[in-house]
Amino acid sequence: MAYTGNTYGDLTPRQANFAVKEFLMRALPLLTIEKFGKQVPLPKNETKTIKFRRYFLTNGTGGYSGEAGAYNLPLALTPLVEGETPAGTKMDYKDESVDIAQYGNWTGFTDFFMDTHPDVPPVIREFSDILGEQAALTKETLTFNVLKAGSQVFYANGSQRTDVNTPITLAMIRRVTRAFKNQNMQKITTVLASTPNYNTQPIEAAYVCLVHPNVENDIRNIDGFINIKHYAQGKAFEGEIGQVEDVRFISSTVFSAFADAGGAFNGSGTAMLSTTGTNADVYPLIFLAKDAFNIIPLRANTNTGSVSASMAVVYPKPTETDPLGQRGTISWKLYHAAMISNMFGVVRAEVAATA
Repeated sequence: MAYTGNTYGDLTPRQANFAVKEFLMRALPLLTIEKFGKQVPLPKNETKTIKFRRYFLTNGTGGYSGEAGAYNLPLALTPLVEGETPAGTKMDYKDESVDIAQYGNWTGFTDFFMDTHPDVPPVIREFSDILGEQAALTKETLTFNVLKAGSQVFYANGSQRTDVNTPITLAMIRRVTRAFKNQNMQKITTVLASTPNYNTQPIEAAYVCLVHPNVENDIRNIDGFINIKHYAQGKAFEGEIGQVEDVRFISSTVFSAFADAGGAFNGSGTAMLSTTGTNADVYPLIFLAKDAFNIIPLRANTNTGSVSASMAVVYPKPTETDPLGQRGTISWKLYHAAMISNMFGVVRAEVAATA
């Protein structure tokens, strides 16, 4: 499914490669989610369904259990008997399939613009940069919608969304991390690097939480919050605001609220943000453990020669639908697929935000 042949409009393949690289460089800083998933590069020339495969050991008493993907590593607790081969464990796997979908958009420009603007090539590049941001935020929103549909949920107060009218607390964070640890969910130790190529980089082990900027103040007020400027070592992620105990918090407007979905906005004694001033807006905070979800990354894969995005520029020229050659376009397309691979590795914590 890599883009090959004459698919770039009026760009040569060499120009298109440069354009896609610039497109990716503009998009990558906005991709705050996908770097934490398990990366499955887009395969070339295959069907529209991609298989995400998960390997594990099993001996009949441990290993994979249930559709949610619980994993308990089977242990070898029986002493070896001299000269006798133990029963051993079986290497097994589970496939999860998801259909790849294609997304894209375009913007137009005119021959008059090209004839009268002194810096046409740089402006076309600016168009490309803006479209790169659009593509990135589109992909982020699609992935966020998958993650927030997970089945494991905690509420800041009460037992359902319509009760929620209090902010995140240290106690709530500890409830989530305790659940991760009891379910043997490991911390994230590597992430996808912010480069156009498919490369990973190590990080200090931690869980990650995706939050909306409206929740930032409540997180900063939690005892033990460490601002990114006080990190002893290592580099902050794009959008990262800081850390509380085992959790690093990443902020983006993509992680939007359920408007007016909670309890009375001032029912807890402290006013919460509310769209209409009646009920509290409920913010889904997404906590992630290692290998919690699979995703096709918005990257070039140098091993297979595939890339999950392309750009095309068509300059104004006479056609049947545009006989005077007045209109041109610049466009992007990408392939996307994401799915939760381990329900125990994703927690949606629903909270309100202090006004």
